[in-house]
Amino acid sequence: MKWNKRLRALAGLVLLVWGGATANAASYNTIDAIAAVVDDDVILQSELQSAMNKLAVQLRDRGVRMPPQAIFERQVLEKLISERLQLAAAKRAGIRVDDDTLNQAIAKIAARNSMSISQMRDVLERDGISFREFRQQFADEMTIQALRDREVKRRVRISDQEVEAYLARNKGDDKTEYWLSHILLATPRGASADEIDQVRQQARELVASLRGGADFGQAAVANSSGQQALEGGDLGWRSSEDLPSFFADAVRDMVAGEISEPIRSNSGFHIVMVREKRGGEQHIVTQTKAQHILIRTNEVTSDQDARTRLEQLRQRILGGADFETLARGHSDDKGSAIKGGDLGWVSPGDTVPEFEESMDELSPGQVSEPFKTEFGWHIVQVLERRNHDDTQEMRRGVARNAIGNRKLEEEWELYVRRLRDEAYVEIRLDDEGGS
Repeated sequence: MKWNKRLRALAGLVLLVWGGATANAASYNTIDAIAAVVDDDVILQSELQSAMNKLAVQLRDRGVRMPPQAIFERQVLEKLISERLQLAAAKRAGIRVDDDTLNQAIAKIAARNSMSISQMRDVLERDGISFREFRQQFADEMTIQALRDREVKRRVRISDQEVEAYLARNKGDDKTEYWLSHILLATPRGASADEIDQVRQQARELVASLRGGADFGQAAVANSSGQQALEGGDLGWRSSEDLPSFFADAVRDMVAGEISEPIRSNSGFHIVMVREKRGGEQHIVTQTKAQHILIRTNEVTSDQDARTRLEQLRQRILGGADFETLARGHSDDKGSAIKGGDLGWVSPGDTVPEFEESMDELSPGQVSEPFKTEFGWHIVQVLERRNHDDTQEMRRGVARNAIGNRKLEEEWELYVRRLRDEAYVEIRLDDEGGS
């Protein structure tokens, strides 16, 4: 995420929400009304109105024209319903973002914006944005990402044969990147042939309208069931290797500004617009040779215990003790401990982001302060750095990531739709019935 833009977008957000509520006296009459019942939960009209105001700001910032109010309201409500169902599923799965993890993530957001947490809090609250609300929103995003990883990502399997087939299929690829926009017209689960034909005809009519000059972003907001619908369908820049499989072949042959024919997948019918295309280049990577010591936390070893032990080990290393000997005797990473903590040559992306960031801050010979990742607490020492041409390894890694991302995106879309189909949802906008 581009957090600089996010903070700028957040600045003034609450003022707009309050201003909209003040300007529209009718909102006082509906502020406590129920917009939807979602299983055992409810979404209030005030929550819906707040979300609509926020998303309206984002659409205006992107230059996307607003759809009719009733359509926009229903789309935003569906987004809130989907998020509520995902959070409920995470809760059932026992997924919880603890305060320490959340605080570390927010500290990184602040650092990327060249701020401390207190400075970021001041900026947000000076513009009328509750820091507590910001924390909760970010915690929800992290929770949903954890749900995605646990319930969908773990089921994605990639075979060596798939990687080889992908490399053969993309041999000589020119590394083109595409800026894409996307509309999904979903088909119901277990849809009949007539229902599928009806959605197919709707997609064809929408393509004709778009090719006739209709605004794609507005059409996405009004019609799409995709995850990026309320962002005008914007998928951002995608490398040729990272195109979703169900429209990869079509996109490669399209020119900038072109709109695809409806493309069928398990989810429904997709319409894709190529906004821009650009060429890519390979580059030499900087590798780091490093060694580390890991202390895992458990019922016996707390975060504070692990950190204290690593601080003591670090002081011994700075005092002349041998890193390899201490790693063999103390590290909980058994794979590297038998090698004295040696991780070998590490390329960008080989380790989790927290580890890579801490390692990248060091010069050769330096030992880090203790830091935490999902695996526990670490100290790391950088031994050497080098520039390395790993084109073949990179191509295989790119292929594996591209295949995995495609599968993950498709599986997640189906998982979210399944949550919606299996839930009890009663819409109470304009006396609409349950669904």
